[in-house]
Amino acid sequence: MLKYSLSILIPFFLVSVFSCQPPSPEAEVAEERVILGAEIFIERHLDELEGQRVGLVMNPTARIGRVHMLDRLLELNVNITALFAPEHGFRGEAGAGERIEDGIDRATRLPVFSLYGDTRQPTMEMLEHVDVLIFDMQDVGARFYTYIATLGLVIESADEAGIPVWVLDRPNPAGGNYVSGWIMQNEFKSFVGPYPIPIAHGLTMGEIARMMVGERWINFENEPDVRVVPMEGWSRDMKWPDTGLRWVAPSPNLPTFEHAYFYLGTVFYEGTSLSEGRGTIDPFLLLGDPSTSLSDADIERLQNISPSILVEPTQFTPMSIPGVAPSPKHEGVLCYGVFLSAVDYDFDPVRAGLEIFSVLMQATRNYELRNFRFLLAGTREIDRLIRGEIRTDDIDFGLENYLEQRKPYLLYE
Repeated sequence: MLKYSLSILIPFFLVSVFSCQPPSPEAEVAEERVILGAEIFIERHLDELEGQRVGLVMNPTARIGRVHMLDRLLELNVNITALFAPEHGFRGEAGAGERIEDGIDRATRLPVFSLYGDTRQPTMEMLEHVDVLIFDMQDVGARFYTYIATLGLVIESADEAGIPVWVLDRPNPAGGNYVSGWIMQNEFKSFVGPYPIPIAHGLTMGEIARMMVGERWINFENEPDVRVVPMEGWSRDMKWPDTGLRWVAPSPNLPTFEHAYFYLGTVFYEGTSLSEGRGTIDPFLLLGDPSTSLSDADIERLQNISPSILVEPTQFTPMSIPGVAPSPKHEGVLCYGVFLSAVDYDFDPVRAGLEIFSVLMQATRNYELRNFRFLLAGTREIDRLIRGEIRTDDIDFGLENYLEQRKPYLLYE
């Protein structure tokens, strides 16, 4: 299979990925599915909002079926007074890293306060508009996904303001038993690495909220008023396809679960000059560079990583996609590399991704390394992999202590 620049498919991509419109009706939700924290909240806790001014920290993933939580709560006459926008925006109108501005939501005329602009934390002035905050966003289960950092900063500010935070829980798409990757070292603490957890942490948003408070990874004087509404029907061995839920892209470049699952291990190209596939319809599945030249031995090594992964040599040309990848690496330049696809999800995407990363880096003549790679990996060990000093199979991530540490905060079997 050979992939080229896919310009004729870009219009479809733009209207379908991370749109605030309802997901396409290609497949109905399964009869038996996970019951989301949002549904439990509406069914059992809505009366607790009576007389309260409510702020929503959400994005387009805050849905029950086809209906966004904002719309559902307004239908139920909840007094929504403010919206708070994380990375990508409340309506999902911004690409990765794009600055979000304060403004007015056009559909509802509600004020929108940016948590990805001049500040990434709600200010006391913002919180004057609300008596309670509701946090509902779909995570991907990665330490470097910024929604968990936003969650911690929201809880800090809410505690200072003396207001509660409701966290409406959703599945960890990669599963609650899947834990992999280096634990972040303190020197690399950042917005894409806020807590000392592995790359794939195996927690839901509700569980990580409990853990960041219990382990005091966030700053507070008194115990924050954090109220997690758990799901029903979710178990730790479930990956996304087991949940019976529709996929709604948690960011513009993760249009399907397959993209999100590989992303856990193919994100590291963002710390280099190699393309991670932004500017194509398959970000984090298309990987390469204009100077990558894979040998037959390289391809054989890649194809033997796992029977669950198909690795095909390919070429592609990144293109500008407004709101998704406005200025991708190597825009308009032919790149050589690989296309990844999953036969099934019975593999470790972090280890597989690191092995692919190692092979491609060594097969690329001209590349630049950026310090961002340390923030993603959480350690300098990734450079040993780039230099070929260690093989992925030989890495010990040292997860035993973390697995014990997280046990008191788990909500699901």
